[in-house]
Amino acid sequence: MTITKTGEGSDLTIALEGRLDTTTAPDLEKEVQESLGGVSNLTFDLKALEYISSAGLRVLLSAQKIMNKQGEMKITGANEAIMEVFEVTGFIDILNIA
Repeated sequence: MTITKTGEGSDLTIALEGRLDTTTAPDLEKEVQESLGGVSNLTFDLKALEYISSAGLRVLLSAQKIMNKQGEMKITGANEAIMEVFEVTGFIDILNIA
């Protein structure tokens, strides 16, 4: 998985490419924990994400909990397969998906 971060002021976008699974989720979790200081608007760009596992969902949920305290988080670009995972797991009601 490739993680690309772009930030401007208090806005941060994290673009994910490839597979977010048990192997790659710890890398994303580390990036998120190191990057959220001073961020009030976090966007996850998933347009190049092919697959997400429960480990990946856990990282997104963790980021959402942090951002609930310091600002907003949204998900953009999720493909049909990723959206189906969000719907089946109920994450569609937890995450702000644009």
